Amino acid sequence: MPPTLTSRVGISAVLGRLVHISRPVLWINTIGTGVVGMWLTGTLLDVRALPVILWLTLPFNLLIYGVNDIYDQETDAANPRKGSIEGARIVPSEARLIAWAVAVTNLPFLVWFALALPPAAIAAMLLYAGVFVFYSAPPLRFKARPFLDALSNAAYALPLVIVPLALGVAPVWPVAAGLMAWSVAKHPFDAVQDIVEDRAAGIATTAVRLGPAGVAAWSGAWWVLSSVLFALVSLPVAAVNLVIAGILVARLLRDPTPATGHRLYRLSVAFPYVAGSFTGVLLTVGIYLGRFP
Repeated sequence: MPPTLTSRVGISAVLGRLVHISRPVLWINTIGTGVVGMWLTGTLLDVRALPVILWLTLPFNLLIYGVNDIYDQETDAANPRKGSIEGARIVPSEARLIAWAVAVTNLPFLVWFALALPPAAIAAMLLYAGVFVFYSAPPLRFKARPFLDALSNAAYALPLVIVPLALGVAPVWPVAAGLMAWSVAKHPFDAVQDIVEDRAAGIATTAVRLGPAGVAAWSGAWWVLSSVLFALVSLPVAAVNLVIAGILVARLLRDPTPATGHRLYRLSVAFPYVAGSFTGVLLTVGIYLGRFP
């Protein structure tokens, strides 16, 4: 590993910096999805799933956001919300450290998975990692391609496929498809707050192309679809999803500006925590009572 930062500050400070870059407030999107994927197999804890869940903590989130920060240094420098809990603002000298950290934390897991897991699970993992690398990295750089940036975020649902396949169980496809639609909705909704900075940098995101009011319509339609798909498995989960999504969309439509998008971001971040916790309670109770699957 390059010694540049480790010689200047302690190992603990470097680790703390890498954790910050990995945006721990958003780990729920990977860990929570992986845990729900395990619960959807009908068991509260399967030790065979633990390596996958562990991979979905720091290693995979560092891959997502570390690669993103390396390629977004110019726009992040002009973004006032970077450098906070909402995302790091790195300097060029950190890029090499981040690249090494992504490799060191992810490659051992991928080697183990290649040796231990079924081919279908490995293929889903490679797709999962590949989509997020090329979300930020050239030549594909999905984040700079309107509509593809949102559609590529369907990959956030892949742990609902990966974990069951790793355990030799068929995924619950309506739930996986529902979370894919949910993720396609949420990406441009959260990007509304960055419209000014992205437009100034010449990045044509879905949010830049549609504008705040257009994003409200786009996200609302995808969230309705996600609720329909969730309803095929659980009406209460679908209802909670629809209520929270409705609040977000209605507030953005009331004042369709990037500033409103920024004000709503904390509620949007809380969305998966609230809906996921509700889903988790229903699943754990159902498994405990023998009513699921």
